[in-house]
Amino acid sequence: MRQSLGFISLLVAALVAHGPRLSAQAAPTQAGKTAATKLPAGYAGSAECVQCHRAAAAQFASTNKGKLFLEHPKDEHQALGCETCHGPSKEHAQSGGEERGALIAFSGKKPASVAARNAVCLSCHQKTARISWLGSIHEQRNVACSDCHNVMHASSDRGSLQKPTVLQTCARCHQQRAAQQLRFSHMPIGEKKMECTSCHNPHGSPNDKLLVASSINEVCYSCHTEKRGPFMWQHPPVVENCANCHDPHGTAHEKLLKVPKPRLCQQCHDPTSHPTQPRGLAATDARFIRGRQCVDCHFNIHGSNHPTGQRFTR
Repeated sequence: MRQSLGFISLLVAALVAHGPRLSAQAAPTQAGKTAATKLPAGYAGSAECVQCHRAAAAQFASTNKGKLFLEHPKDEHQALGCETCHGPSKEHAQSGGEERGALIAFSGKKPASVAARNAVCLSCHQKTARISWLGSIHEQRNVACSDCHNVMHASSDRGSLQKPTVLQTCARCHQQRAAQQLRFSHMPIGEKKMECTSCHNPHGSPNDKLLVASSINEVCYSCHTEKRGPFMWQHPPVVENCANCHDPHGTAHEKLLKVPKPRLCQQCHDPTSHPTQPRGLAATDARFIRGRQCVDCHFNIHGSNHPTGQRFTR
């Protein structure tokens, strides 16, 4: 009995001493089997991709998407690595790159169709700002997600954009609007106080011009709340559309005005009763515009709450 107990004690001690080593040796085999069983049919695994695309794989590994897919996948689909977006590439790998098979290419001489590329992105990115993508002006004009975004290179601080900033990315197509930002009067986009996406949703919007609000005025009021009102005396062109007088993308005149004053006012108001020649300060000259500025007198042009402010003088 004592001999049996002694043998059992020695066996337990041996298992305790060598257990971690045996587990460590068995772990790779088990992990290999698990990885092999997890790969769906037609998938080769990211290791096969790296053999030919080493430079691209190294760049992808440094991006946010690369760190997510390769190091911290949320599910089995993200754990596929390169094939999460490019699809099954076993046929492509076995042919040495000659055959594409079911592989989805986002660039190169023969990229996949815009619909196929967008379907890959929308399989994950369907919510929040992208819920109105289908039917949007960009979708109708065959704009691909990869035209604005690049997950293979860390080109921007956020958003995986093709260029370092939102303005530079939008300027690839909207060159005229980007050039307007260089004019004397412009939105503080270059100063990084706002972006194109502060007013527009490039992924789709039910509103005109992809606006983030129901109208131009509502977008402007999100910053210029003092112009919202309500006012006792309202200026019709102001209530109708801020863009009647202002060009939000930039102008050569003060306060984003489309044309200088008083020419701007005279587009609606007949100048015969208010000649534009500068005059003196005498009472007889009161009907003339002094200094060519209508707002010298009508300074509450966006609206007035004063009982005698019918002409926006108070």
